Amino acid sequence: MRSGGAHGVPGPGGSAAPPDDGLLLPSVRPAALGRDAVGVPAAHGFRLLSRLPRSGCVFASTDWWWWIVPAGSDHELPWPRPVRYAPGAVVPDADRPRLINFPDGATPYTPPIPLYLVVCQLTGTAPAWV
Repeated sequence: MRSGGAHGVPGPGGSAAPPDDGLLLPSVRPAALGRDAVGVPAAHGFRLLSRLPRSGCVFASTDWWWWIVPAGSDHELPWPRPVRYAPGAVVPDADRPRLINFPDGATPYTPPIPLYLVVCQLTGTAPAWV
């Protein structure tokens, strides 16, 4: 179940609807499972990247870092605030992110459950399964 506000404003659980004026993150690896993006404030970027056992494609701008995850990674998973969830990997146009992490493997994905758990730890939020 997707929840969210309009124009990329985080809704309940930090999810967001794709913005009308958004920017589609480029596809740099085949994404057989579709793709969404999980955004965290840039202040958490390096800490999050260093704590994950494996990261897929990661894009960064001045204010946000975006991890590519399989489509539907928000299903019954309430991402904590201030995280932004971007269905279809469409992020706010103002961000203009660039690729900063290119995975070694053939997939563009960061595994969503480890990402979720580390994000919860960094934001001081208890993990919740819906």
